[in-house]
Amino acid sequence: MVTLEIAEKLLVERNLVVLAARRGVDAARAQRLVAGALPPPQVTVGNTSAQFNETRRDPFDGARGLGPQNNINAGLSVLVERGGKRTLRTRLAEENITVAETQVLDTLRGQLFGLRQNFLAALQARANLEVALANRASLDRTEALLRRQLRDGAIPEGDLLRFQANRIQFEADVTNNAQGYAQGVAAVAALLAADASAFQQGAGTLAALGIAPNVAEATAVQGRAGRSAEPANAPTTVQTVLSPVAFDIRGRFDTIADPGVSRDEMAQAVPNRPDVVVALRQAGAAAANTLLAEAARSRDVTVGASWNRTRLPQNLPQAQSGPQPYANNQFALSLSIPIFTRPIAEGNLAVAAAQQAQVEAQARQVLLLAQADFAGAWAGYEQARALMRLYSGGAVARAEEAFASSERAYMAGGRNLLDLMDALRTLNGTRTAANNARYAYLVALATLEQATGISGIAAKL
Repeated sequence: MVTLEIAEKLLVERNLVVLAARRGVDAARAQRLVAGALPPPQVTVGNTSAQFNETRRDPFDGARGLGPQNNINAGLSVLVERGGKRTLRTRLAEENITVAETQVLDTLRGQLFGLRQNFLAALQARANLEVALANRASLDRTEALLRRQLRDGAIPEGDLLRFQANRIQFEADVTNNAQGYAQGVAAVAALLAADASAFQQGAGTLAALGIAPNVAEATAVQGRAGRSAEPANAPTTVQTVLSPVAFDIRGRFDTIADPGVSRDEMAQAVPNRPDVVVALRQAGAAAANTLLAEAARSRDVTVGASWNRTRLPQNLPQAQSGPQPYANNQFALSLSIPIFTRPIAEGNLAVAAAQQAQVEAQARQVLLLAQADFAGAWAGYEQARALMRLYSGGAVARAEEAFASSERAYMAGGRNLLDLMDALRTLNGTRTAANNARYAYLVALATLEQATGISGIAAKL
């Protein structure tokens, strides 16, 4: 058995969409390390592999290959950033980290809402299945009575046939709700990163669903082997097939909870909803990117140093007296500055400024949509609460009493069969509508939590 509380905890730990969002935070933090690093210096090492002398008569005089051990060239170049680019780049990376972290919360908010919807849908299907099986039990009792009356000659066979024809419409409710329960459990399993096709032994049975056998078991015996093939003896009930499921869910579907938060408090919390905060932080990241693009107006320079050593005799100056030189060492410094960079810098700055304005407009739109979501969620909650109060105030009890009265009157001969079937249809519709009203109310609470971002509003089942 899986309760909603357990399912929510498992979703936080296992949901693959949430895990993917968390990996996005790891990527953003790794990007922060890259952004805060200095530009790497470049080291060059080489040597002269061949040489020749050039004269007026012979352009290739004394050409020969040279051993790498006789000479070496080494150099080092460093890019010097100007305009505080490293600081601004680090700031942009930190803004992106906050965006990724808030996106995790927003992803979790959406996945929790989907979990609650599917969990409640499964509970609704289970409750409606219990209603359908209760209807079947009532119909079986009535049909058994009609068969006895037919054997006693108290009623014509046409009454039994009309009754059997009318009861068929109730059988589809059994199959539809059994299928709805299996689909709801499968959807919950997918959100929990569980294999919905890995069926658990004993799950999905009437006992596991908490449905009493005396409600579910049919008492009619028509259609069994060896009985007559006459229309009155044809099967009138569909076989109750409860599909195997990965696990069963448990929860009180008749819970009547209160949000515990006033409407004004909810409205004030909307600007702190994760998706609104994500949009605002994306606007902050766009502003940091604009500052970084503006810093590109300051040209970066490259400082270089090189060393050249050779001990080849023909490369060495000849001394008039004293010892002959053994090797020659040369040192050089260089400074390179890019030119004609202004059009590129100004273009990139214009692009960044336009993107910032675009993201800021989107952030304002996200806030307006969030406020509209809350307005719609609150209206849905009020309507669902009003309807819930109607059914919890005795509507189902009245329908049950009306059916019981019609059944007693029919047994006494004071009502006809059509009146009894109409009372059963009313009872079935009222019970199903009550379950639908409970579902709508519980979903409305979950929608309020999803629309405001305030945890704890959704009902604890």
